[in-house]
Amino acid sequence: MPVSASGQRAAASHEHESPLTVPSRRHYAGHVGEHVPLYASAYAGFSAREEVRRQTYGDDLGQSGWLTVDELERFAEWLDLDAETRLLDVGCGAGGPALRLAETIGLTVVGVDILAEGIDTARQLARERGLEGRASFLQVDARGQLTFEDASFDAALSVDAMCHLPDRLGILQELHRVTCPGARVLFTDPTIMTGLVTGAELAARSSIGVYVFSVASANERLIDESGFRLLRSEDLTENMAAIAGRWHDARTRFSDALIADEGEPTFDRVQGFLANCHLLASERRLSRYAYLVER
Repeated sequence: MPVSASGQRAAASHEHESPLTVPSRRHYAGHVGEHVPLYASAYAGFSAREEVRRQTYGDDLGQSGWLTVDELERFAEWLDLDAETRLLDVGCGAGGPALRLAETIGLTVVGVDILAEGIDTARQLARERGLEGRASFLQVDARGQLTFEDASFDAALSVDAMCHLPDRLGILQELHRVTCPGARVLFTDPTIMTGLVTGAELAARSSIGVYVFSVASANERLIDESGFRLLRSEDLTENMAAIAGRWHDARTRFSDALIADEGEPTFDRVQGFLANCHLLASERRLSRYAYLVER
């Protein structure tokens, strides 16, 4: 995807060639050598970063990944959510999608995430929106046993978090345990191998933390082994490519303010990560799928 002239960095002293053009010959992204603080780069709120989020998402849910409003609405329909639903959101981040569902549908939601800053933000937003009675957020490491009784929830949602959990069978079994008979669970996996990817590209794509790269057949097998029944799967890769490209280009437009805030090394690492995500998704070498299952 070509980057427009308006997307170039304003200050000549910080000029970088855009990596987002996908040429006809196969291009392989380079290596990002250090951890990329993607969460802080998305949320450490000041006006430039808020504008980057607006240009990236349009309707800003408070998400930090590839989720769009259209996707969230579609997921709610697939999960058959209503005002009586008790929903578990695994990997809730700052709680934006969970709070949107609580506001628009009237359901009760519990969000869990390992990042304290995400949970703190989610709790603050719930208070500000008067949703404390219907939306609660807990700092939980989903790599272990979830801190809920059996059959506590009518539905569960996990958006772009499953790829951070090495024991995928374990978390699926836990979701089976904490949901009621007949419950629906939806998760997205944005790191499904669907083409040839170099070691450097995998390192760059996993530079923001622990990642597990899978294939579609592995997800389907683990769904079955955990006791769920697969209802549908859908390819969402195009959305991931578009969001990564828009996020990268919006950050480029506000590069001076972002560099002053986060420093040029962090700015460049985040840009490299987003460029890598865009390239691999655009060329369908690393894909994103949604899986809807039933207990």
